[in-house]
Amino acid sequence: MAEIERETMEYDVVIVGAGPAGLSAAIRLKQLDADLNVVVLEKGSEVGAHILSGAVLDPSGLDALIPDWKEKGAPLNVPVKDDNFYMLGEAGQIRIPNFPMPPLMNNHGNYIVSMGNVCRWMAEQAEELGVEIFPGMACSELVYGDNGEVKGVVAGVFGLEADGSIGEGTEPGMELHGKYVFLSEGVRGSLSKEVIAKYNLAQGHEPQKYGLGMKEIWEIDPEKHREGSVTHTMGWPLGSNAGGGSFIYHLEKNQVYVGFVVHLNYKNPHLFPYMEFQRFKHHPMVADLLKGGKRVAYGARAISEGGYQSMPKMVAPGVALLGCSVGMVNVPRIKGNHNAMLSGKAAAEAAFRAIKADRSGDELSSYEAEVRGGAIGADLKKVRNVKPFWSKYGLTASLMLGGLDMWTNTMGFSLFGTQKHGKNDADATEEASKHKPIAYPKPDGKLSFDRLTNVAFSFTNHEESQPAHLHLKDASVPVAVNLAKYAGPSARYCPAGVYEFVEEEGKDTRFVINFQNCVHCKTCDIKDPSQNINWTTPQGGDGPNYPNM
Repeated sequence: MAEIERETMEYDVVIVGAGPAGLSAAIRLKQLDADLNVVVLEKGSEVGAHILSGAVLDPSGLDALIPDWKEKGAPLNVPVKDDNFYMLGEAGQIRIPNFPMPPLMNNHGNYIVSMGNVCRWMAEQAEELGVEIFPGMACSELVYGDNGEVKGVVAGVFGLEADGSIGEGTEPGMELHGKYVFLSEGVRGSLSKEVIAKYNLAQGHEPQKYGLGMKEIWEIDPEKHREGSVTHTMGWPLGSNAGGGSFIYHLEKNQVYVGFVVHLNYKNPHLFPYMEFQRFKHHPMVADLLKGGKRVAYGARAISEGGYQSMPKMVAPGVALLGCSVGMVNVPRIKGNHNAMLSGKAAAEAAFRAIKADRSGDELSSYEAEVRGGAIGADLKKVRNVKPFWSKYGLTASLMLGGLDMWTNTMGFSLFGTQKHGKNDADATEEASKHKPIAYPKPDGKLSFDRLTNVAFSFTNHEESQPAHLHLKDASVPVAVNLAKYAGPSARYCPAGVYEFVEEEGKDTRFVINFQNCVHCKTCDIKDPSQNINWTTPQGGDGPNYPNM
């Protein structure tokens, strides 16, 4: 596409992604200077269409950005009323008391929200300030300046032929240039990945770690509904196969968010994260809650879990990484949206100062200093060892060690220093010969569902004539290596059934990519043991259309 001539639009700041980080940056820029030209480009069909989060929101980020958010009608309508922690066994559960837990684990003052709806509201606030927001505009390329700096993005390419070539109906898109470009694409964004690699931003930092989060919205029997109740579980069904756990959040209108997270550093390639989630709902405690209810939505996304020690350098010439593009999730709290908002605010303030000083295209080093030395760094540093303890020693030991470490960190020191993660999640996958296959019960269609049925409840749609946005670096690897050595894990780790190995009589096994099913979770880009799959953006507006996630 480099030979195409495109129209160019000039802005002070170009923001990729209308999530909590990108929208916070846009709002703060216009708060600081109403005359700044700010644009937000969002690949979803509307703001919020690709937003999926638990979510119990710590309002500290919103407090800092829009102190009068209550008066402005922010959709934070369900304050947390009670916190419940359970360790599950196959037939029962043990309640973990709240009193031994560090104060940071308390959800008092937090809200059960739809982050999609919070982002929709934030977009309204941004537009009232004069921010231009363009949904349905996927950013497919970075534009570099003469000195190697990032100076913009290519957005709005539509109508490519299936082989990626230019056809009669191709719209080449346009270049949007900025004095600074903010990448707030969420976890494992394609442009962020390019920037991290090009400028070697991960050097000197631990590898990023990830989880796969899957979520359903259920409408349940009103007699069972407890608005404001928050429940987290660990243990069954994962056991020793993988780290992870669940969440059950009672929001308004008799709805419940039911979610399940599987840490992607699991060893056994036979593990089927989606089926672990479906099996979880048959636990007596969960099944009793959901019985007589109906699932109304489904979605999935990867979660950054590496924490403090895995945050790469956040700035390069002309560009800054925000929110989950860096990885700012507090793993034990299962919260990152407040940090994403704070990162957007900090990036905006750094860019504002730079632009006022007639700078452009350089590194916003003051942004990184604020993230590491301010509230975000303080939040993440206290819990930095919880994830590596879990990976190294398993659930029970990590609960004790991680709890002790969090308590001492609240007093300003750690007995354990800063633990390392070691391998990335792809390298953690072991050969199939070292593990036994796992038998999963067949979904019953009432509490548990097959993947393709559930994907229909993500309201995902892709124009089928466009090129597949999932690229193989080597087309022979899926069968020759991944199937032969790892039993074809892509057929299981994808929560949307995108990948399958098709056997036809008298023919070699074929690897099929059903990209139309993709919910943009990026798990394949993360977990593929050969790192052979590259997730890129499809044309704008395609993908899931989450209503209330």
